[in-house]
Amino acid sequence: MSEVKPASKPIQRLNIMTKPIGSKCNIDCTYCYYLSKQDLLGHSKQYDNRFSEEMLEHYIQSYIEQQNFPEIIFHWQGGEPTLLGVKFFRDVVRLQKKYSPKGVTIENNLQTNGILLNDEWGKFLHKNNFLVGISIDGPELIHNAHRTNRTGRGTFKQTMKGIEVLHKHKVNFATLTCVNNVSGASPLEVYRFLRDEVRSPQMQFIPIVEPKSFREIAPQRWLESEQLFQGMPETEPNHPNSIVEPWCVSAYQWGDFLIEVFDEWFNNDVGQVHVPYFEAWIESWMGRVNPLCTHSPMCGKGLAIEHNGDVFACDHYVYPEYKLGNINDKTLEEMQFSPQQEHFGKAKEGSLPTQCRQCEYQFSCFGECPKNRFLKTLQGEPGLNYLCAGWKKFYQHADPYISMLVASMGYPVHKSINPEAMKIRFK
Repeated sequence: MSEVKPASKPIQRLNIMTKPIGSKCNIDCTYCYYLSKQDLLGHSKQYDNRFSEEMLEHYIQSYIEQQNFPEIIFHWQGGEPTLLGVKFFRDVVRLQKKYSPKGVTIENNLQTNGILLNDEWGKFLHKNNFLVGISIDGPELIHNAHRTNRTGRGTFKQTMKGIEVLHKHKVNFATLTCVNNVSGASPLEVYRFLRDEVRSPQMQFIPIVEPKSFREIAPQRWLESEQLFQGMPETEPNHPNSIVEPWCVSAYQWGDFLIEVFDEWFNNDVGQVHVPYFEAWIESWMGRVNPLCTHSPMCGKGLAIEHNGDVFACDHYVYPEYKLGNINDKTLEEMQFSPQQEHFGKAKEGSLPTQCRQCEYQFSCFGECPKNRFLKTLQGEPGLNYLCAGWKKFYQHADPYISMLVASMGYPVHKSINPEAMKIRFK
């Protein structure tokens, strides 16, 4: 059995979104950003693209041995990873035990649409303490608007059966809800459904934003015609000449969604329901660095690996331009800490337009995810986030409540990042 690396060495952690089956999925969500990767990356549709046994072992061994932290977390995503079957993940656990050093805890996160979950899965996931992220967009009509199978039928009932499996077998889980043009219009209905019927202990809300060229053109390589000024009519998803897909959430719709959900959570569910966005912003108001990559000054710490071993800068940057290498040719450590990836991570804060730098909420936003920065400011500066107006509307609304909450906990309210927090976060 291998040993933990010497404690004197700087802390080294890896965080990779693992795609062991690539983009293959058993449903066909309208807004999926990953199904198109098969054509974009030139993966054959004639073969069963998945981690080979050799690739799986090499990856698990490398992922463990190239970290020196007492907790190592594997993230299994897709596509739909449950298509690989329970046996595949039994092999995962076996290999993790084989290569895990003494004193190291191995954890697994599995993202799924829940359709294939049954008692066999439930027993396995509970026994091996998997944290399951399950995708559900709200009540039946809202969920089925975009989350359909390949014949166009909704998947709500199958997903709910999967959720009941998780409850039955006491599997730790969180819900992931995509906020699109439909779910974005019904914030309280969505939140209360997740809280009262799904009984979700943790809710993640993901704004769906994609320019129309996203299937072929990588972020920061956008067409000039898509980089319009903030507020132009063509930036709205329902405009006939919109630059984004019609199923996207608009900026103000996103802001209104967050405000209504936040008010319900703040008034009734603080400490009972975990919403990572809201809890992360509380940390920001305490002067700490926002723990979410989308709102941190730096990104680039969440790589993605495809079924053939190709590694990319980020889960949302799986494009040829952002390929870092392949685990058969380079170590994960080399790719994670390469100059290319360091530049990618620092560019998040370094490329902020003046409008963002002068914003009173920069300390908690930092321009959100760079993949959404395809608008121009009113002054014509590129790099403004598509959701900027919505984010600012929410921050202005929530500011006094978060400030009050932070103060009631005995902490000073910071409207900037405490320098000491920066040292701790990025040492």
